[in-house]
Amino acid sequence: MQTTVDRAGLGRLISAAGGSADGITAVIDDLGADAVAATVVGELLHRADVPAGPDVAVQVGLRHGDATIRYGLQVGSTGIAHLPEPVGTPDATLTQDLTEVVRSLFGPRGAQSSASRMVHWGHLEDPSAFDRPLPAYDVVRRLVDALDRPYDIGLAELCVRYGSDKWGHHTYPRRYEQHFGPLRDQPLTILEIGVGGFGDQHRGGASLEVWRRYFPRALVYGLDIVDKSHLTDQRVTVLQGDQSSPADLARVVEVMGRPDIVIDDGSHVSAHLLASFASLFPVLRHGGLYVMEDLQTSYWPTFGGRAGTYDDPATSLGFLKTLVDGLHHEEIVGRTPAFTDPDIGGVHFYHNLAFVEKERNLDGGAPSWIPRGVRQRAGVPD
Repeated sequence: MQTTVDRAGLGRLISAAGGSADGITAVIDDLGADAVAATVVGELLHRADVPAGPDVAVQVGLRHGDATIRYGLQVGSTGIAHLPEPVGTPDATLTQDLTEVVRSLFGPRGAQSSASRMVHWGHLEDPSAFDRPLPAYDVVRRLVDALDRPYDIGLAELCVRYGSDKWGHHTYPRRYEQHFGPLRDQPLTILEIGVGGFGDQHRGGASLEVWRRYFPRALVYGLDIVDKSHLTDQRVTVLQGDQSSPADLARVVEVMGRPDIVIDDGSHVSAHLLASFASLFPVLRHGGLYVMEDLQTSYWPTFGGRAGTYDDPATSLGFLKTLVDGLHHEEIVGRTPAFTDPDIGGVHFYHNLAFVEKERNLDGGAPSWIPRGVRQRAGVPD
């Protein structure tokens, strides 16, 4: 397969996909049509989920200007793979304008189009082809669905498909979709702390694949204390580092830029969660979300929690409860300001899960003429 565009180029392509056709075409020309086509085909195959099956050869043609860039795809007992060269006599040929395909894959909801698409089937001169569906029909159907319906698949289904414990062991997808659904078609930078695999270098990455698929326009980053950089793939970058180390987290931000979403599914040790929040919340973009998972460990001493003490700010849940007071910091008399006060727009608690919204929280308190102290009226405190 040809060289794909780099991470910066992919970010430009995703951004352009939300604009005009001329703007998309200009970015394709700048990045190189061959590199963009290779990127598009890799993304298309990731989303199509073509299973192993009977041998099927499909040719994909991506038109750009007067040229058509062709790829051969072969389905067999191990799934779908690129052929070293275009198919000589394919079972099906799918051809579409490259600019239109970029918009369909990386554009916002409702931008998908098939106006330039053509599908030609092989073997139609064989009468038996009309007695039963050709194996190529399902392969092309999956490729077309990946182009036309990138937002249809649900989060729970993705968790099961890729093996993430966010569904099954937990019931997080419903809550995630409440908060993530409105952001789904935006170009985002997402960081998940904890790649999974319980310290096994060769395991993990399931949730990163979930986010990559759920957010078609996102660049996804993972951070793990174990080196799992081999899981890096198109639109997914895996970095090594300690979530409790400000230096490591600063390096992560240097690589990825400011995140729109941070998901802490790391060690679940309270001190580590708080250290990550202290470093990453200040660089989270306004309008972004900071998520902490598996907060039950706040009550477990082996994770730095406190059994029987529920408001200790040194525990993850105890700290999150202080953010509720921070929402009202301009109305509270005598409270020591917290660094988060100006930027807490909302805190949402669910079973073992919390979402913190970052918004400007400096609207001003109640008028100064309203008494804030305790007064006595007929012996009864007001």
